[in-house]
Amino acid sequence: MNQSEFKSEVKKLGIDVTDEKLEKLEKYYELIIEYNSFMNLTAITKKEDVYLKHFYDSLTISKVIDLNNVESLCDLGSGAGFPGIVLKIFYPNLKITLIDSLNKRITFLNKVIEKLNLKDIIAIHTRIEDYSKNNKELFDVVTARAVAPLNILLELGINLVKVGSYFIAMKGNLESEPNFNNAIDKLNCSKENVIEFKLPIENSNRSLIKIIKNNSCSKLFPREYNVIKKEAFVRLLFFD
Repeated sequence: MNQSEFKSEVKKLGIDVTDEKLEKLEKYYELIIEYNSFMNLTAITKKEDVYLKHFYDSLTISKVIDLNNVESLCDLGSGAGFPGIVLKIFYPNLKITLIDSLNKRITFLNKVIEKLNLKDIIAIHTRIEDYSKNNKELFDVVTARAVAPLNILLELGINLVKVGSYFIAMKGNLESEPNFNNAIDKLNCSKENVIEFKLPIENSNRSLIKIIKNNSCSKLFPREYNVIKKEAFVRLLFFD
């Protein structure tokens, strides 16, 4: 996907595209390539692929929610900043928190924030479950792209979502996801929308799962990651 194709496809999503946003995106790409030369940010480095598989893909969240009407968003396991940094560039109204467990990635994200002069966005070095335990119901939207199976990811991050607000998982082929209905039920949530689509040009499968938080979760959640993972594995073997 070249920049002209990117601009055209993003407009089809109903997102405003300006020269300033495109310039910031180009600087972001240059920083990714620079830092990727000495730290593992992404295996995807070809410019056309980054614009399609990282930048455009990050913006497809607009298929399930209008972020112009959202105040706060938390991006779990942000990595190189997908979707969090991309969303901040295109939705400057958002107050964004980026979470990642590797400090070197946080260092990179802070450099991007500085170089692009982004405001109302912070990057925090912590594990998702630790941050979730101490920051209950702070965000209008919590999102994560890939990161972990949804039945695990939902328990790790749902505590951060305000009651009546949304957890949105950005996934590849939904058929590869374990059954997550049990996790939804025990965490007082419900599945509001699931959209499956293909990326333009390449036609790769993508899925967006929009989950609404109906009530506060039990104080038992989130449990430690290893406990959640073990239960999910046992359920996969014997129940799903």
